[in-house]
Amino acid sequence: MTSNELLYLDEEQEEALEELESAEDFLSFFAVDYDPSIVQVNRLHILQRFHNYLAQQQADLPATSEERFAFYQHLLTQAYQSFVGSSAQQEKVLKIFKRGQPGSGFVSLGSIGGA
Repeated sequence: MTSNELLYLDEEQEEALEELESAEDFLSFFAVDYDPSIVQVNRLHILQRFHNYLAQQQADLPATSEERFAFYQHLLTQAYQSFVGSSAQQEKVLKIFKRGQPGSGFVSLGSIGGA
């Protein structure tokens, strides 16, 4: 996630964001309490869910940097909490989990050049 995706924070916050690399870094930066065992298993899913929330709510950005920080903190907390009592397979955040189950598709012989 780049600072461009977290729009309109103050300059100091943007500089700090550029240093963040992991889900743990983001959770710590935004002061979100978390269980390391949940983050270890779901880190990519949490960050993707956070990104999705940001994309959905861009029109609702607060005016001040303090309000925006709290807004992002709230969205990240929601993203994390969605995996506390659930799993990546249940939440289906990443594209790989949105596909059909293996063997669930049907391909006729005619469509592959057979009879």
